[in-house]
Parts: sequence; structure tokens; C-alpha cells
Amino acid sequence: MKSPVHRCRDVEHARGQTGLGDGAGVNCLQSEQRIPISKEFITSSSASAMWFIRDACGIVCAIITWLLVLYAEFVVLFVMLLSSKNLTYSIVNGILFNTLAFLALASHLRAMCTDPGAVPKGNATKEYIESLQLKPGQVVYKCPKCCSIKPDRAHHCSVCKRCIRKMDHHCPWVNNCVGENNQKYFVLFTMYIALISLHSLVMVVFHFLYCFEDDWTKCSSFSPPATVILLILLCFEGLLFLIFTSVMFGTQVHSICTDETFQCCY
Repeated sequence: MKSPVHRCRDVEHARGQTGLGDGAGVNCLQSEQRIPISKEFITSSSASAMWFIRDACGIVCAIITWLLVLYAEFVVLFVMLLSSKNLTYSIVNGILFNTLAFLALASHLRAMCTDPGAVPKGNATKEYIESLQLKPGQVVYKCPKCCSIKPDRAHHCSVCKRCIRKMDHHCPWVNNCVGENNQKYFVLFTMYIALISLHSLVMVVFHFLYCFEDDWTKCSSFSPPATVILLILLCFEGLLFLIFTSVMFGTQVHSICTDETFQCCY
């Protein structure tokens, strides 16, 4: 029994082996195919241009990501560090946390606004395929959704509406696909988020101990109930994203080391 991928492929041989189709006036090949030819022939024209996916869900998730980091920044600075009596502790942890937060947001921005490796749309025409001068026995593979010639391990993303080279998955938190060109930024983003989550959890534990030993009214510029609520919310956020991003970071590093993508597992 053929797999779903093989069922939707129709292989067309290069010129000289078989014809490129019988439909007159049809510019695009009518079946999905992949292409085992070099990457130079299939380079995205938008690789150097600004890339941004206009997806409502992805935009909302990206905004939420920034707001969560800014919330952690607010609690760390204004609830814990500014009220600390140890100036060295405040300066060292403030510099460390802000550096990691800046790197996390910068990596997020690069992952979101970098072309993940989109294949040019509409290039799977008979004329273009003939111009590739394929050798007898070579085959071309094409996506029927965006009419693009697909290199090996390229997959079509229904959100980006493009075929992406070495597509791992579409991540709504960065509002983009994770592919050949932006995977390194996604890996850095997950690593930095995991680090600031761990750092904030450690500081929350130390601040709770400090408040228990001292007067609650003196351990923060906010009222004791507000301080407890803010710290608990930060603790919950840090624990949740520490687990999530650590798992994502581990799977990404594993896929890089084994030269696999999530899509290749299917």
C-alpha cells in the first residue's frame, strides 16, 4: 500500500523520456512532484526581502510572547531587584536577565522576519522545466497548491502558503515556519527563553525566602498581596515556558544532529 506522499505524486520524466503533459495552454504541471536538482535552480526571490506572515493567530501569539517577556522583565526589575538591599545582587542579576531577555526578543524577531527557505511560487512551468536541461531519467516534482518546483525535503505550509525547504514545522509563537534559513534563530530563541525562565524561577525562590525572613512590607515597593500575586504568576509562567522551551530546544538540537526535520518523521 502506497504512503499518502506517494499516492499524490505523479512523476514526469525529463524531456526525451516522456512528454510534459497533454493539456494545451496549461502552464503548470498537474501533479505534485519533487526535484533532485541543485538548490541554485530553486532559490527564493524573497530571500533578501522583508518576510512577514499575515496570519491573525500567529500575530496574536507573537504579541503574547513579547508581552510575557515584558511582564517577566517588570516583575524581576520592579518587584524583586529594586527592592533588594544587596546592590551587587541587583546589578549582576539585572544585567544578566536583561541581556538574556534582549537576546531572546532579538532571536524571536529574526526567526519571525527571516525567510525560512520559501521556494519561488509558480516556477513549475513547462518552459522553465525545459530550460533546466534535465538529463534523461531525472524527474521533477511539483506542488499543486503553489505551482512550485520542490527540492528534496521541501514541504508546503498551509499557513505561509508556500513550499519551505527543510521545513520542520510552523510555529505560531514566531508566526513563521521553521525551515532551512531561520532554524538557528528559532533554536537560539528557545534556548534564551529557557534560560530566562530558569533565572526568574531562581530569583523568585530567593525573593520568597527573603520576604519570609524579613517584613513583607519592606521586601517590595508593592503591597504584600500584590507582591505575592505577581511572584506566583511569574513562577507559573517561568515553570511553564521552561518545560516547553527546553523540550523544543532539545528536539531541535536532536534534529540538527541527526539531519532530520519533524516533517521527515512522517
